[in-house]
Amino acid sequence: MRAPPLPYALGMALPTPKDNTTAVITGASSGIGAEIARELTRRGHGVTLVARREDRLIALADELSGAHRVRAEVIAADLTDADSRAELPVQLQERGLTPDILVNNAGFTTMGPVHRAERAAELALVRTNVEAVVDLCTLFVPGMVTRHRGAVLNTASTAAFQPLPGQAGYGASKAFVLSYSRALGAELRGKGVTVTTLCPGPVETGFAEAAGMTDDEAGEALPKIMWLPAADVARAAVDGLDAGRAVVIPGAANRAAASLAHLAPKSWILPLMVRRHPALTQNPT
Repeated sequence: MRAPPLPYALGMALPTPKDNTTAVITGASSGIGAEIARELTRRGHGVTLVARREDRLIALADELSGAHRVRAEVIAADLTDADSRAELPVQLQERGLTPDILVNNAGFTTMGPVHRAERAAELALVRTNVEAVVDLCTLFVPGMVTRHRGAVLNTASTAAFQPLPGQAGYGASKAFVLSYSRALGAELRGKGVTVTTLCPGPVETGFAEAAGMTDDEAGEALPKIMWLPAADVARAAVDGLDAGRAVVIPGAANRAAASLAHLAPKSWILPLMVRRHPALTQNPT
């Protein structure tokens, strides 16, 4: 049995939950985002679930509020739209909620070489994976600094540690998130606000299927030992956030792979990745 979390009064990085505070979680309708919401509510935090699929958000909010007796709010929003993002702080204020935790988890990938990419999909990726992270940090972090209380969790990927042929935009977007979050965390040191970057490897969330890969293709590209359940990733993320860690890479195999990818000469590792990526090997033209 896993031991219960220690009291927040012992100086952990997560703010003490209150009746009027909330954790804003984007991409909360499924996968890692939904599991992070479950993990935070287990620790007594109210949550505000943000995604486009309102029906899934409502179902999750009902589950969380019933199981843990916390306040679970739902805001359906398109994070590719700047006006929709700008409404989030307004809606929280109208509901009497103070955002003490921000989890920028929304994101997706495109697949295939850049010369066959769909322009609209690539731009939507950048708006979701990059622009939304910057915008929401800009919207919410100033209030945290004023209150001298807050925690930010930005979801990147082990893809942040090297270029990713076959998913060039996705890999670059996650490298941005990692660099941006590290810099933001350094700026906020001593201001009562911490920033943690979650860099998961492959996660059992349906992410590969949504990207157009079969389970066999995903397994060939990335060894089975690297795949982790979303609940395990979420627990590691929130533990790292609570400890004030700058970067969290769940799983020993993923930590080793990230270190290797970061240190290995790119002239060696990039051709190897091109030969193994399903989106490049199936139709190389």
